[in-house]
Amino acid sequence: MPPAGPETIDAVARNNVSVSGNPDGRPMLFAHGFGCSQEMWRRVTPQFEHDYRIITFDHVGAGGSDLSAYDRGKYDSLHGYADDVLEIMEQLDLDDVVYVGHSVSAMIGVLASNRDPSRFGELVLVGPSPRYVNDGDYYGGFEQVDIDSMLDMLDANYLGWSSVMAPVIMGNSDRPELGVELTDSFCSTDPAIAGHFARVTFLSDNRRDLSRVTVPTLVLQCQDDAISPGPVGQYVHERIRDSILINLTATGHCPNLSNPDELSAEIRTYLG
Repeated sequence: MPPAGPETIDAVARNNVSVSGNPDGRPMLFAHGFGCSQEMWRRVTPQFEHDYRIITFDHVGAGGSDLSAYDRGKYDSLHGYADDVLEIMEQLDLDDVVYVGHSVSAMIGVLASNRDPSRFGELVLVGPSPRYVNDGDYYGGFEQVDIDSMLDMLDANYLGWSSVMAPVIMGNSDRPELGVELTDSFCSTDPAIAGHFARVTFLSDNRRDLSRVTVPTLVLQCQDDAISPGPVGQYVHERIRDSILINLTATGHCPNLSNPDELSAEIRTYLG
């Protein structure tokens, strides 16, 4: 690996990067969703460690990342997070990467791969949404007034918002411990950073970026997903050329917690 400069060294420390698995294996990079951290992959990554080199990380503002590196200007769009992904890949000298992005990190991966497709071998998009707000014939799942109300509530009382919304996002009401885990994850995030990231996430519009994807792509869609409903997954699939859509039996928005075995099996089948 070539010597890394100060910026790339900072990228790995800044994003609390962890590397495990087979050091000679093909790299798999797992990117977590809003309000989460790399811990959300702990039930998935062991199923790939024998064959793949596993890279997990925390977006700046989440988990064990360097909170002092949070720059509202840089992270005022998803492009700032995509830049971080590419910096991590550069420092670790990764190519032919299997990028597994959950929720908002699906679109972060789309942006990063469009910027430098040479680093990517496959995209695996778990519960992706290019736009959460309904727009004409486009169905994103929410009206603008709903998003505005949700963001206002988040700003006013983040912990209260988390206790209400995390179980809704998780789904699987018959397994309340999953909703508790996601709530705890949300509540461990700095409220000011979480509020900013939420606005960037839920007000983003990456529909035009989908047609620019040149990397082979798998779209994984859950049942009864309150955040990224079925028509959204279908929309992503139809606009990423030659992508494959798999409708999981997993319910809710977080199959990495609710059904990691099915999620892992579908990824492994896709990778052959």
